[in-house]
Amino acid sequence: MSKSLNLYVGTIAGVGLMLVAAYNFADRNVADFPENPQMLGELPAPIPEPEAPVKTAAAPEALDGGIIGAAHADNGDTKGLRFGLGRGALPEEIAAWNLDVSPDGTGLPAGSGNAFDGEAIFEEQCAVCHGSFAEGVGNWPKLAGGDGTLADEDPLKTVGSYWPYTSTVWDYVHRSMPFGNAQSLSVDDTYAIVAYILYSNDIIDDEFELNQDTLPEVVLPNADGFIIDDRAETEYSKWRTEPCMENCKDAPVEITMRATVLDVTPEEAVEEPAATDPAPEPAAAVDPAPEPAAEPAADPAAAPAATGAPDPELVAAGEKVFNKCKACHQIGDGAKDRVGPQLNGIVGREIGSVEGFKYSNTMGSMDGAWDAETLAAFLADPRGTVKGTKMAFAGLRKDSDVEALIAYLSSFSQ
Repeated sequence: MSKSLNLYVGTIAGVGLMLVAAYNFADRNVADFPENPQMLGELPAPIPEPEAPVKTAAAPEALDGGIIGAAHADNGDTKGLRFGLGRGALPEEIAAWNLDVSPDGTGLPAGSGNAFDGEAIFEEQCAVCHGSFAEGVGNWPKLAGGDGTLADEDPLKTVGSYWPYTSTVWDYVHRSMPFGNAQSLSVDDTYAIVAYILYSNDIIDDEFELNQDTLPEVVLPNADGFIIDDRAETEYSKWRTEPCMENCKDAPVEITMRATVLDVTPEEAVEEPAATDPAPEPAAAVDPAPEPAAEPAADPAAAPAATGAPDPELVAAGEKVFNKCKACHQIGDGAKDRVGPQLNGIVGREIGSVEGFKYSNTMGSMDGAWDAETLAAFLADPRGTVKGTKMAFAGLRKDSDVEALIAYLSSFSQ
């Protein structure tokens, strides 16, 4: 009982003190607050200007005790307290955002890389979306090819066919790639990847050293394909005239085609399922294949004679071209099957004959051998020559590269 009584007495005493304090406060005259007219219900008075200069919050040293947003008078008087917003950006913070690169090379950091080194980096960082040869995977952007297609109804816009400046390629790769892990690439890796993209478009050689000095000197094929947008001077005045709302068209509007017929949206992301259709594949591939294969069969000595002693200079050139094949194929001592079969003895070898390798239905059903003529057609346009092939490579555009690569392949026997 004593504990409960103490509790009640303490509570009553506390309430009594609060009532006394409230009465005393209410009984005081407003005149006791001459510096606070807002007590009369007026609008809040503005904060007076401080007599002493106030530090700005532009520099870190102006922040009192490290509290961002407040600065005090130099004399320590808090009467003139003001609230600031933020502080000046530090040099390292500015550098983190100052990544833009101009066409003349301004903004490029010191570094270097070439396509030979960039191939492995591209395969690891970029190929999952853009393909091993920059040919694009599914609906992801193609970075190579499209040369001469800008005037077509459906142009292929890539670095080699459409982009005007190499600086834009470098800036975008360095700033935004790889997807989901932006700005994780080093400067040298960025130069190497850009070099590989340019190499895939046949713009530079694989050994060309790309750096802050040489990159602006590389001129892309469509550098002169852009014009200054002068519509503000030449067209805007026409659009702002009184519109004509009569006699726009003599004939009524007719629907001429529907989206389902135009096949605007592809039903499948890849072309690979076409290889599983057993009906059209043999007919599409078998017809052209036996004809070129008949020549080696008629003259067995022809293949060794043609491939026995290839031109050393041509073989050396073909070795460089083979860099485009290394991601999927091996050749030479110890060569093994990878994404594609090993290529030892490919010249003269029966088509689809590497034991243990799983070919596409089309390739597996073909007859004949890989003679020089058949190889040349396939290397120039793999998918067009063998419908349904699993080979993703878009093909070699230069006849000289095709000839050199065949010479290089022929230098390796079974």
